[in-house]
Amino acid sequence: MKDQTMLIEALASGRGLPAIEPQLWDNTRLSGVYRSQHPQSYWSNGMFPAGFRLTLTMRFDENFLAYEGLNDTNPEKLYINKFDATLDDKPAPIAGNARYNEVRIRQLSAREFQVLEQLDGDVIIGQYWCFSEDASTLMRWGVGKAPDGTSKAFFETFGRVEE
Repeated sequence: MKDQTMLIEALASGRGLPAIEPQLWDNTRLSGVYRSQHPQSYWSNGMFPAGFRLTLTMRFDENFLAYEGLNDTNPEKLYINKFDATLDDKPAPIAGNARYNEVRIRQLSAREFQVLEQLDGDVIIGQYWCFSEDASTLMRWGVGKAPDGTSKAFFETFGRVEE
């Protein structure tokens, strides 16, 4: 809670994020499959797709995340985002993605993460992830630049899927 208060105060004052020594948390309870929940999600451009379906499969280890996002809203045009990354804000490659080619993840607390998807070091999507206390829900929000160059804010909610 102390780190959260410090982060909020720093951002509200315009000082930016303080230097926080990376900590290692036991994230194993966060591992699992999460599916988008349309009624609890929002895009600022008003174009959140009807029938939106995004499934996130995440496996956490110490200072590590294996991530796969499968968007099958349009089964004829699947969109897959897959990467392995450390949780210490170091860039990791993303292969086969035209929008971005690296990701940086910084774990902020036991349930919170800053996630930056970048193209050659330029942030294309900046987002904040927060898992519920019982790890049954993942909320992520941020701002992203679409392939057409327009930006939108987003808030997306995911519910844990029983495996």
